[in-house]
Parts: sequence; structure tokens; C-alpha cells
Amino acid sequence: MGTVTKALSLLSLFSHARPEIGLSDMARLSGMNKATVYRMLRELQAQGFVEQVGGERAYRLGAEVLRLAALREATVPLLSVARDALDHLCAETGETAHMSLVQGTQLNALAYQYSPAHATRVMMEDAEVLSFHATGSGLAILAFCAPDFVDRVLQQPLKTFTADTITDTGAIRACLDQVRQTGIAESIGGFEADVHSHAAPVFDADRSPIGALAVAAPVARVTDQTRPLIRSRVIASARSLTQQIGG
Repeated sequence: MGTVTKALSLLSLFSHARPEIGLSDMARLSGMNKATVYRMLRELQAQGFVEQVGGERAYRLGAEVLRLAALREATVPLLSVARDALDHLCAETGETAHMSLVQGTQLNALAYQYSPAHATRVMMEDAEVLSFHATGSGLAILAFCAPDFVDRVLQQPLKTFTADTITDTGAIRACLDQVRQTGIAESIGGFEADVHSHAAPVFDADRSPIGALAVAAPVARVTDQTRPLIRSRVIASARSLTQQIGG
């Protein structure tokens, strides 16, 4: 791993649950020694990618991240287009719709939309980090990724999130074969108990999956009557979004 890659990997450690990180924790989470992490953070801070806050001088994401995000959205309006797709998908299915985006070897929630149709619904977190092997979104993406990327993901320790999380690599690869045949992935309780998710990949101009559109619902509401509608709308929405972004 090169120096630039190592430095940028520190930025991926920030999350909704962990918006501020101290130097010692940053070293522990990254697996690098404290001196190396400190040097990289100083360089990132000089360029505005991180900043220090509070009495303990913990680090958080800096304003330069916002500037680049705004520039990216102005030139390639993925977020605004995705939000329109999520609004329609949410209205059509009556369930929580969300989009995730591949960023390196990490899968992050980009945007989500809740439906007012039900008092009980699947909740999301801003910038939530999702699992490749335990979510419908992750499986939908892996099914169409390059084999070496799939191998890299499945060779890592696969976390068990619930009693229904599949961690056997053979079973996961069998799921990916099915996703390639149908164009849609399903996960029932794999990432969060009692949640049934359907997801379809979104592709870029090189036909590589950059993310996924998904609908997540309580297991009890995914019935023989609602399942075909959810599946058809997720696939149609993912294809439409792919076309809109030039994929």
C-alpha cells in the first residue's frame, strides 16, 4: 500500500458513529504506528482534509472534503439524481429506499428515503458503512465485480451481524451466481434482524458496479403479493439510474 493510499485510508475510518477520532484510536483502527499516523494526519490537515477540535484535539473531516464533494456533484450529479430515484422507489413500494456507493473496498450509504405509509419502518444512518457479504446491496455489487475484488472481500474475516448472517464463502458465491442470473439480490436478516432487503446494481460507463439501489422492509411485510412489486421496481429503478448517469 502506497503512502498516499495509506493517508487516504485514514479518512475512511470516520463514520456517523465515529465523527471524531483521537490520534491513539486512529493508530489502533488503522493498524499503523502512531508516528506514521501523526505524520499523515499533519499532511492531511495542511491540505484541509482533516481538522482538530476539542480539548483533546481529536480529528474530524475538514472543509476540503465538502469542497470536493460539491465539485463532484456539480460535474456528475449522482446524489441529486439518486435522490429522485429514491423518492419514486419509496413511493412505489411504500418502504425504505436507499442507495449505497462503493468507495475503495468499503460500501457506504449515500442517501435514503423513508415512506410515510407505515409507522414501523427500516431506519438508516447517515454515511452508514454497509457490509458486502451480509446486505442485499453488497451482494448485488459483488455479483458483477471483477473476480479479484470479490476474492479480496471474501478473504477478509467476515463479520457475523445476526444469527442469519451468511459467512460461508461457498454459500456466498452461490448467492452471487443467482444474482447474476436474476439481476437482483436479497438478504433476509443478514445485516439487521427482521429486515428483508432487495437490491440491484448501478453501473458506470465501463460497466462496473459503482453502487446499488435497494428497498429494505420488515420481514413480515415482504409477502407473495409485495415481493414481485419490490423486485420489479428495484430492478427498473437501478437500470434507469444507470442510464441517467451515463452507465
